Amino acid sequence: MYHFNLRRLFAAMVGLLSSVVWGQPSPTPVIQAAERANSFSVVLDAGTVSKPFTGRVYVVLLQDSAEPRRRMGDWFGHTQVLAQDVKDVAPETAISFVDTELAFPKTFAGAMNKEYRIQAVAKVNPDSPRPGDGEGDLYSDVVVGTFAADGKPLELRLTHAVAPSAFQETERVKLFEMESPSLSAFYGRPFKMRAGVVLPKNYDPKAHYPAAYFITGFGGSHRSAFGLVQMLDNSPVAERCLLIVPDPTCGLGHSVFADSANNGPWGKALTAELIPAIEQQFHGPGPESPRPAGSKRYVFGISSGGWSSLWLQVAYPDLFDGLWSHCPDPVDFRDFQQIDLYSKDANMYKDAKGERLPLARNNGNVSIWYDDFCRQERVLGPGGQIHSFEAVFSPREEGKPRPMFDRATGNVDPATAKAWEPFDIRLKLEREWPTLKDKLAGKLHIYAGQIDTFFLEGAVRLLKESLSKLGSDARVEIIDAMPHGIYPGGIKAMFERIDQENPQAH
Repeated sequence: MYHFNLRRLFAAMVGLLSSVVWGQPSPTPVIQAAERANSFSVVLDAGTVSKPFTGRVYVVLLQDSAEPRRRMGDWFGHTQVLAQDVKDVAPETAISFVDTELAFPKTFAGAMNKEYRIQAVAKVNPDSPRPGDGEGDLYSDVVVGTFAADGKPLELRLTHAVAPSAFQETERVKLFEMESPSLSAFYGRPFKMRAGVVLPKNYDPKAHYPAAYFITGFGGSHRSAFGLVQMLDNSPVAERCLLIVPDPTCGLGHSVFADSANNGPWGKALTAELIPAIEQQFHGPGPESPRPAGSKRYVFGISSGGWSSLWLQVAYPDLFDGLWSHCPDPVDFRDFQQIDLYSKDANMYKDAKGERLPLARNNGNVSIWYDDFCRQERVLGPGGQIHSFEAVFSPREEGKPRPMFDRATGNVDPATAKAWEPFDIRLKLEREWPTLKDKLAGKLHIYAGQIDTFFLEGAVRLLKESLSKLGSDARVEIIDAMPHGIYPGGIKAMFERIDQENPQAH
């Protein structure tokens, strides 16, 4: 019998999902006071920049007490952001923000006549999707002042660079990192993969252990390993199983560990490079043939990680012995958050009746509209959730992912939708079922909330219907009254299965 501390489980769920909004903590810079500003001048300080800069520069305006750059990607808070793209700007050169087309949620003029905490940011790190959060990104001190037409220009100097964020290992949580040959070749420079490894209690380095790989949601990383310790503190099997959290982060968002034209061979890097290296060091299941008796490998995930974990089980059916996918991103592109991407005249912003499409809800009320979300991503630049989908699923054209839809009108491009078919998990299962049927028997467990925050339950329903017609024994459940999150019953079922299949771990 398994007993889970549900209070701590749900608290940890919040921690595992919240990094999409808050990022990693860091000291707040100096806060300065100003009177009134009618425009902004961002200066690349010679103390932090030694060569000309090309990229996107931001001015962030926030009306609460947080550090502004920490709220830039806030999906629900709609932090005011102004942005400009610059090329070959030398140190000590001023970048003038008198007006800019790149502004969200209000226009440059529309944001005036309010008091803000104001901060400038420059995105430098090519491997971080979130501006102002990646190692080496530049930022200014915070200035408190009023943005108003009767003010004067305010200078914001980029005097700080984001420092490396330390991974504080504990007795049970360890950092694993390695240079990936395949991703380094794709990017043309050394590229490291990382994972957080949670050791069983009373870990014996001479024994072999089953391994469960957790794929985090959008914005999560290998640091979510610390959240897993809290979430699963009351599970006896977690004390006899390696829990491994690989970092899915890439410069264009969440890699979902799928090989793609834009992100590179992330599936290959995980399955052929990272997993063997981790399991060799920490005595996991080990080589496929032979594995130590009773030692198996599993995968589970949430949200984008829910999609990723399902993809990994289906794309590498012999590598994993079971899958538990929680509230996955769209697994059937006939319901891509309520949009049938294959339908004639498909549109991301409006339904067939011309009504505006919501992207997220809370207690029955719309909390994000699709068109607003895409406007916000346009200002922030590549690395957001929608662009992340395109980075994985789309062909590469002129060095960039081909857009799925017109950002001005919302109209879906049928040719791009066709090109996405290889990543439609429902379609992949149907097309390859004769080969996959026996390999996936007893392995698939998929959960969605009946009131999923991001309308992801519809695609799971379609997948359930398809799997039923195929004669699959997959367990697909829509959980009553559950929003977007990890289903405790699924965690319980997963560990019961691991316990049964790995008796030597007792």
